[in-house]
Amino acid sequence: MSETQPATSSSELPPEPSVTVEILDEFSEPDAKKRKISSAQSNSQLKTDKLEQRLGGIFCCAVCLDLPKAAVYQCSNGHLMCAGCFTHVLADARLRDEMATCPNCRVEISKASATRNLAVEHAVSELPSECQFCNKEYPRNTLERHEESLCEERISSCKFSRIGCPWRGPVHESVQHESECAHPNRSGLEVMDALQVIDQKSAIERKLFDSIFELLGYEKITFNDLQLKPYRTEEFVHRLFYETSRFSAFNNQWVLKARINNMQKDPTQSSEREMTYQLILKTKTTVPLSMHFLILRGPFGDMKVQPQIHRFDFSEQENESPYVPLALSDSAECNRLLASKTINFRLVLFLASK
Repeated sequence: MSETQPATSSSELPPEPSVTVEILDEFSEPDAKKRKISSAQSNSQLKTDKLEQRLGGIFCCAVCLDLPKAAVYQCSNGHLMCAGCFTHVLADARLRDEMATCPNCRVEISKASATRNLAVEHAVSELPSECQFCNKEYPRNTLERHEESLCEERISSCKFSRIGCPWRGPVHESVQHESECAHPNRSGLEVMDALQVIDQKSAIERKLFDSIFELLGYEKITFNDLQLKPYRTEEFVHRLFYETSRFSAFNNQWVLKARINNMQKDPTQSSEREMTYQLILKTKTTVPLSMHFLILRGPFGDMKVQPQIHRFDFSEQENESPYVPLALSDSAECNRLLASKTINFRLVLFLASK
């Protein structure tokens, strides 16, 4: 009888323990760590977008897109404009003979309807601004004082500039430069060129000073506080000019007339604007009138004008003086005057005795 070996089959073997290794998201972070990273990124994003920067975008002028430096005006819908742009918009409308409108919403604006936003003015004054010399940030209400007198990087001149030293540099380097400056040891002949330039400027100021005091010695002096009002020419393209009402001086009737950019065809196309004026004799005279005249700010006006004396001999044939420049401080001052309904000033007249 043969012995038979029991047959073994794989199905009868005990199953080996299965080792399953899950390689799902082997390098992924846990959920708690993911939240931590995302919050850190959001915090860094908030730090990048500082509150001051976001407020700067909100408070910026609707015209020049810059933060206002002084007064802030707003239309009836709350859109903000700095003082310079506000007067420029009004001046452009006056030149075009149109109603001024807000550049954002096109609602009508004027000096009567627009209001100052004091809250925005105070908020802007506290926002930081970068010093142009040291690049550090300071509140806007203290930045001007810092740049003028406190910043060590502000630009200064050598104390020997009056004798020709051209050096300009940071104020903290001025002491070292002045100790090494060669100009104090130069000869008088070499210094004369610098002194001549200073003398020329002083001579112009001295001439004006002496001329005014000489005119004050005239027998016939008068002044009138006048008001320039805007008018339009009757041409096909209406042009803006200003004119006063008739006024009396030395037993005659006079009118003062002013124009913009010497009657340029379209002054709105020019960013630089100026005013010129002429004095007109409205009554007939048999005796020539040798007249000196100048314009001052006056007690009822706020015009920033530099006094300049002009002279013209009026007669029956020559009753209009040539147009002479109104010496305003800058083009922004001209825009400010154009934005006003009236321009107040004082005209001083001196009549030379024959």
